[in-house]
Amino acid sequence: MKILITTDWYAPVINGVVTSVLTLKEELQKMGHEVRVATLSESGWPHRERDVYYLRSVPAGKIYPGARAACLPGCGYGKELSAWKPDLIHSQCEFSSFLLAGRIAGKLGIPIVHTYHTVYEDYTHYFCPVKPWGKQAAALFSRMILDRTERVIAPTDKVKKLLVGYGVTKPIDVIPTGIRTKEFLPESWQQVREERNGIRERLGIREGQTVLLSLGRLAREKNLEEVIICFGQMHRKDMQLVIVGDGPHRKELEALASGQDGHERIHFAGMVSPKEVPAWYHAGDLFVCASNSETQGITYLEALSAGLPVVCREDPCVEGIVRNRENGYRYHTPEELQAYCRLLADDRLTRNLLSAQAVRTGLEYDSKRFGEKVVGVYRQALDTYGRDCAPALAKTRIG
Repeated sequence: MKILITTDWYAPVINGVVTSVLTLKEELQKMGHEVRVATLSESGWPHRERDVYYLRSVPAGKIYPGARAACLPGCGYGKELSAWKPDLIHSQCEFSSFLLAGRIAGKLGIPIVHTYHTVYEDYTHYFCPVKPWGKQAAALFSRMILDRTERVIAPTDKVKKLLVGYGVTKPIDVIPTGIRTKEFLPESWQQVREERNGIRERLGIREGQTVLLSLGRLAREKNLEEVIICFGQMHRKDMQLVIVGDGPHRKELEALASGQDGHERIHFAGMVSPKEVPAWYHAGDLFVCASNSETQGITYLEALSAGLPVVCREDPCVEGIVRNRENGYRYHTPEELQAYCRLLADDRLTRNLLSAQAVRTGLEYDSKRFGEKVVGVYRQALDTYGRDCAPALAKTRIG
C-alpha cells in the first residue's frame, strides 16, 4: 500500500504528534508499505529529504507558540506527491497540511484517515480568552475538518467521547499510540546504572535521594505549576524534582520554582534529544504529571515502559493505563499528589513492585500492535470508500 502521511509537526520537533508519526511510519515500513511524509519546512523553504517533503511555510506563532502555516497554493511538491499516486492519506493535523491532504485526495479520488491528536478547547487560551466561545469554535472546526475524512482515529476513549459530543458522525476507531518498548527496556542493568549515575552526578543529586521526574513540553496547559508547588510544600530534603523539556512557559515555571522551599533541588534540564530520553527516565524513581489536557499519554507509557511508577492527575486518557496500587496512582487533589510521592519515596518495596508491573503495562502498548491496528483501519476506509465511490477503488493498490 502507498500511504501519504501529512502533518504540521515533524522531527526535529519533539511532541506527541511527532512521536506518533515517527512510530507509525517505522512500523508501516517494517510491514512493507511505502510511506511518504508531507510536513512544513522549519526554514520556510521547500526541500526534500528522501521520503519526507518539507513544504514552503511561514511562522504562525500568534496561533500557537512555534506553529507554522503552509503557503498554499504553491507550497511545493503537491504535484509530485499526486504523481506518486498514494492509495490513502493519513492526516495528523487539522491545519495547513490537512489542506494539502484534501487537495490530493480530491484530485486522486482516495480516502483520508485522520488521527485527532489535540483537544483544542484546552488550548483556546492562546487565541480566545472566553472559554465557552473557544469550546464552541473547537467543536465547529473539528466537525468541519472531520466531515472530509473517511474514518477517524482517536488515541483514547476520552477523545472519542469528546468528538461524539462535538457531533462528529464519521466512524471513530480508538487506537492508542504505540511505544517502541525496546528503547526503554534496558539492555543491561549495568547500562542503566551508568546512565542513571551519570545524569544524577551532572545534576548534583546524591546517592539514595528520590528523583521525581517530569518530562514533556513546558506549556500552560500541562499544569506543571501544581507539581512545583506541591514539591516545595513537602519540605523533603531527600527528594529532587527533575523537569525535562522546554516550551513557551519555561521562564514562568523557573520563576515559580525559584520561590519554593528547596528550590535548589528543582532542576530544569531543558530539551534533550530523543535518543537521550530513555536515559532520563532511568535516572528517575517515579514519574509525576499534573496535566489534564492529554489526548495520548505517550509520556506515561514511556515512563511505564522504563519501569517508573506513575503519579498523575485523574483524567479519562489514563483510564486502563495508570492503575492505582498496580503501576502507579491517579490523584484528585494536590494533597493526594504529595501523599503518593511520600509513599513511593519511603516504601522501596512498594515502589519496586509497581516498577515491575509498570514494565508489563508498557509491553501492552508495543508499537508493532499499533501499526497493525492502523493498517486495519486503512483497509476499512478503502473498503467503505470503494463502496461509496467505485471509480476511486479501481485506482487503489493494496499490497
